[in-house]
Amino acid sequence: MSRPTFQIGETSSENGDWARPLVKENLSERAYLDLRSALMRGQLRPGERLRLRPMSARFGISATPMREALLRLVSEKALTLDQRGTVVVPSLTLAQLLEIRAIRMDLEGRAAAQAAQLADKAETDALEAIQDQIAVCHRERDFVRAIDLNTQFHLTLCSLGGMPVLYDIVESLWVRCGPILSHLYDAGVPDWEPHPHVLVVKALRERDSEAASAAICCDIENGGKGLLIHAEQTSGEA
Repeated sequence: MSRPTFQIGETSSENGDWARPLVKENLSERAYLDLRSALMRGQLRPGERLRLRPMSARFGISATPMREALLRLVSEKALTLDQRGTVVVPSLTLAQLLEIRAIRMDLEGRAAAQAAQLADKAETDALEAIQDQIAVCHRERDFVRAIDLNTQFHLTLCSLGGMPVLYDIVESLWVRCGPILSHLYDAGVPDWEPHPHVLVVKALRERDSEAASAAICCDIENGGKGLLIHAEQTSGEA
């Protein structure tokens, strides 16, 4: 069974330009995919306004395909419209974040369990290499790149489960929660020993489905405390 893939290019700076001129025929589709990726990677922040003309200029396309891409994401609830009809990156309430976290633990746990049975050595090595880069980012306090690599680790692991429908659902959840990822380290770097990602890789090598699922669920539940703090502060929920 072919597996979905998640690829991230070079990590941009915190305020870097993630948009690029589009030259392919289906401009709306390409703009949609690039916006979706930017949401997943935390490159678009909650409250950020995506005005039509400036966005069209950034992508180098006309207003019509740009509008189609933006409204498609609005229909998926990845973006919202304010009272003036301007597209805005939404903020998550604490309740929404907790709901997404619970669903992710269920689905990503299932994917990790399957990956432990399906992933070959090369795929597991590639996953380990991503975590090695995350560890370097933590030491160097390069949290922007660490966030990008963390997204890559989770979606790559999910793709190794060989369940395309599940992968699509998980990816859509990352689109919804991605904009607040800039707050992932608001509570500091978790004092993992070892990091749950390391345990995931170990479980994949040992074909231990239960351990793989437990490790990624632990990471999702305990590694996102900074996100919970941010959601509590912005939504006023306890």
